[in-house]
Amino acid sequence: MTKGYKTGGRQKGTPNRRTALLKDAVLEAAERAGDEEGMTGYLEQQARDNPTAFLTLLGKVLPAQVDANLTQAVISHRPLTAEEWAERHADCS
Repeated sequence: MTKGYKTGGRQKGTPNRRTALLKDAVLEAAERAGDEEGMTGYLEQQARDNPTAFLTLLGKVLPAQVDANLTQAVISHRPLTAEEWAERHADCS
């Protein structure tokens, strides 16, 4: 058997069964906790009651939603000489 080659198990990107079950249970609990408004109502309440935790969750969700179109050119870069660095940081001491 050659080291480094996968010969069995789940395919890459497939969550294990426990992870999938836990995720489903958490989503179901959030849906039930929101009463008539469902999960959205529950999340709105959490945003008001626990803003720090809610913003952490939001920070994890938002990067997946970004669809950036970068068009700015990269300017060539060279390292600063010791003299240039000292000149730029002279007022920091």
